[in-house]
Amino acid sequence: MRISVFGSGRWATFLAWYAASCGHGTLLRGRPGSKGFDELRASRRAGCVELQESVEMTSDIRAALLHGEMYLVAISAQQLGSLCKEIRAVAPRAEGIYVLCMKGLEEQTGLRLSQVVSRELGDVPCAVWVGPGHPQNYVRGVPGCMLIDSADGALTRSVADALSSKLIRFYYGCDLVGAEIGAAAKNVVGIAAGMLDGLDFPELKGVLMARGAREVSRLAQAMGGDPMTVYGISHLGDYEATLFSPHSHNRRYGECFARGEPYALLAEGVPTARSLRRLSREGGAEMPITEAVCAALEGEMTPQEAVTQLFMRPLKTEFFC
Repeated sequence: MRISVFGSGRWATFLAWYAASCGHGTLLRGRPGSKGFDELRASRRAGCVELQESVEMTSDIRAALLHGEMYLVAISAQQLGSLCKEIRAVAPRAEGIYVLCMKGLEEQTGLRLSQVVSRELGDVPCAVWVGPGHPQNYVRGVPGCMLIDSADGALTRSVADALSSKLIRFYYGCDLVGAEIGAAAKNVVGIAAGMLDGLDFPELKGVLMARGAREVSRLAQAMGGDPMTVYGISHLGDYEATLFSPHSHNRRYGECFARGEPYALLAEGVPTARSLRRLSREGGAEMPITEAVCAALEGEMTPQEAVTQLFMRPLKTEFFC
């Protein structure tokens, strides 16, 4: 199969490496004028990932669309709408399967990423690739499990089967809404976990994990998904890689934020937190962790005050209130 990867960051570079390792004809497309992409083309390396010579690279979006039978998209969630508009402008009838390999919600609308694709490109085949994993582990040969989901069961299976290997085992998802909400929300819980690290309260992460999954399941259900999906790979299964890993951008962002230190790398949980808060209020799903993270990020209270308020809420039974 011919695969085009859209993006040139750490995860996108890994995806190109992985696709080539699986024997697919692989092309990586980066934005014209991107300093990071120019550096990647020169060195063929991004952090721990070194691209095989067989991986082609281009900044020509039309060439990437013509090359691929499957498009792995790994860019900032907030740039997805713009990329889709660009695709529609240069190749309105581009044929290929879109696989969204990032996690988040569109900040301005609260739309799930598959909905953004549908809005901009119409009824194109679209799946999501979610779950735990860091390139630093995969390139060392540490195996993992991830999830493919879509609104079409046959599409889900064909994408997962095409991408599976001894390194990554893919599960078939059957709840696109729950998978996308869970995958996006885990980054917000990751920021909260980082705040706990920054305040030297790491022992509270167990409670955070339990309550975080509980509140996200309420939102998934309010949006028409299965509340149990959140307890699978897309959300709870990703907690170790997000709440504890030194490689997690969102956890590290929360830690630096709590300590008053700068952090320049992308943390998708920041815009996602605002979108989740809006969706939770519209859907009537109580999400105190999301509310606390937003309050801290927007300067309504300090991280210390947010954590204190969160863990000193009124007493209640655990599950049925």
